[in-house]
Amino acid sequence: MDFGFTVEDETFRAEAREWLAAHADGAPDRRTWERTLGKAGWIGLGWPEPGYGNRTATLTQQVAWAEEYARSSAPPRSGHIGENLLAPTLLAHGTDDQKSRFLPPIAAGEELWCQGYSEPGAGSDLAGVRTTAVREPQGAYYRVTGQKIWTSLAHEADWCFVLARTEPGSRRHHGLSFLLVPMDQPGRIEARPIRQMTGTSDFNEVFFDGARARVEDVVGGEGDGWRVAMSLLGFERGVSTLAQQIGFAQELGRVVRTAVETGAVRDPVVRERLVRQWAELRTMRWNALRTLGSSGEPGAPSVAKLLWSGWHQRLGELAMQVRGAQAVVGPSHWSPSAPYELDAFQHMFLFSRADTIYGGSDQIQRTIIAERVLGLPREPKADRADKG
Repeated sequence: MDFGFTVEDETFRAEAREWLAAHADGAPDRRTWERTLGKAGWIGLGWPEPGYGNRTATLTQQVAWAEEYARSSAPPRSGHIGENLLAPTLLAHGTDDQKSRFLPPIAAGEELWCQGYSEPGAGSDLAGVRTTAVREPQGAYYRVTGQKIWTSLAHEADWCFVLARTEPGSRRHHGLSFLLVPMDQPGRIEARPIRQMTGTSDFNEVFFDGARARVEDVVGGEGDGWRVAMSLLGFERGVSTLAQQIGFAQELGRVVRTAVETGAVRDPVVRERLVRQWAELRTMRWNALRTLGSSGEPGAPSVAKLLWSGWHQRLGELAMQVRGAQAVVGPSHWSPSAPYELDAFQHMFLFSRADTIYGGSDQIQRTIIAERVLGLPREPKADRADKG
């Protein structure tokens, strides 16, 4: 792939930068912001098909948009799960009716989605799903019963795509289906926020107690959920990885400035760590661009996840080191009568502890690389069960 940007790309970048500068500041709330993005056509740039209210863009233009968004003061996205995960999955496996029903509201920022994959007791073993979906006698609906956990933004979402077991007695990846479930079902669905050690609650545990999902909202057909779910995971890390790296670069810049202000940069060990963080971030960028230009390179998402998760954890540790003793106490405005608030470095350090776990733990990523890329023997099933 040619890593350079064309004149057309830079024109597109300038348009994106100007639009963000005019609209990003003062966005009232995240849901309203999604509608603002949708009205301007900025949702769904990477979809290969236009006509759902989205504009389309080349791969390099998508990179330009993601980078400019990360550099702007725009709020964090609430609609990325629907836009970047569900929408490509529907485009690949959905029926025409499913595309017509669900893609326009995603492009408009009107309907937000969450992902119902992980379950308590299953760890990173997605094939260990126990949530069931039983078809009603009338045949028009499934009844979904079970629990999902670590469900990002479930407390805000309108819909959830759920991996559930539709074949009684089935095991592992057999007998699973990919269902689209409306979240507005009082008494049948409950989302409980999980308080993290950062004090925030972006994740949730979700309880399904006979929640209803329409039969026509099964993606890929009954029993084919594993194939659809694996296809979705292939969309999980793409252009957004480059936007993430812009955020990382901003965090690294703040760490470097703090090291200069505190004098920590005079320590040769600290200087070496700062340079290493910078060099590794540049390497991750070139690797991300290289894999974006390839077609389905095996193991690429797992390699990228291993690289950035460890890198970000080390940056959090370095941020604490350059702050010195001040890193372990509250901000200067803290008082016993006010709630404790973390500053940016403390939040980064604590949240990054989870980087090597969520989205597929490091152990799982290494297993994928070993088995699917290097062709090494698979782990014995007994060992896999113990590690679930």
